[in-house]
Amino acid sequence: MTTTFPDVSISTERLVLRPFEEADVPAYIEMMNDETVTAWTPVPHPFTRADAERWIREIAPAQRTSGRGIVFAVTEFLTQRLVGTVRLKNTDWRLGATEAAYATAPWARGEGYATESVLAVAKWLFRDRKFERLELRTAADNTASQQVAQKIGGISEGVLRNAWLARTRAADGTWSETRTDLIVWSLLPEDLDGVADGSAESGYAAYSDWS
Repeated sequence: MTTTFPDVSISTERLVLRPFEEADVPAYIEMMNDETVTAWTPVPHPFTRADAERWIREIAPAQRTSGRGIVFAVTEFLTQRLVGTVRLKNTDWRLGATEAAYATAPWARGEGYATESVLAVAKWLFRDRKFERLELRTAADNTASQQVAQKIGGISEGVLRNAWLARTRAADGTWSETRTDLIVWSLLPEDLDGVADGSAESGYAAYSDWS
């Protein structure tokens, strides 16, 4: 049984999803220090250059080689600019199930990039890797993340009460943690039938083909 994802890149009409590179460090630091990312994710704050370098050099590659999942840097096809990230985690190889998490750079929001990238990963996961379930968990007040889950055809399965720590910023600039619920969404292969993403069919390539 396969227990690791291959080292691949995924392409859509507008995007290339690929492994992170050293050149992504400045843009990744900027994205992870954005207030929205800080509010809804558990990343360190402030997110330093050392944090970014450790993620790109050690943590992200280890997600794939350990079998836990895979991390993609989402970039614009034409400009190669970093627009976000999609990560598969908590992978259960026997069940053929995994969980997706995603974040988008502030300048790239409102363009449908998150939906396009997560949908591309879902198509690859179901059609190429033969997985049977993709799960997403969105904080109860994170409406933008919920919209992505809905647009890719995800089905809301229920609520995990008090299951997440969100962060809020006070007027003086300090951050505090507050408990919140998580909405659980699932996507199965048949849920992709009829989902219109407005992009070309995803293509796949070994990462060496893109370097």
